Amino acid sequence: MMHKIGAVLYLLWGLLHVKASIATYQLGMTLEPGIVQGRVFQDAWNLAFFAIAVSVIAVLLNWKNSRLGFWLNFSLATATDIGFIVHILVPGYFPIIPGVVGPVLWVLAVIFTAVAIRQSDYT
Repeated sequence: MMHKIGAVLYLLWGLLHVKASIATYQLGMTLEPGIVQGRVFQDAWNLAFFAIAVSVIAVLLNWKNSRLGFWLNFSLATATDIGFIVHILVPGYFPIIPGVVGPVLWVLAVIFTAVAIRQSDYT
């Protein structure tokens, strides 16, 4: 059951980040055409695909308590959220509330899927 809770948490994380990628794209639309706008669009694109990848892995692998799914989503979500924390939250460019929602979903998903993998080692 723990792995399914973790999978749902990762899916929620993915949906939140799809929404964030849309907001990032919309922000890019307000910028003058140029390298800054292009980089913001690239960030939106990358965020969307990380979010989609995490969501698909959650449904296909974490739901089945896959060790590969654990490591893939651990890596993808961790890389994504650490960058957000370091470059957006810590400098104060986005409010802590609701900014911590994504990192909280990430940490809880990691905990639930890690416990499930660990439990499966003993069964």
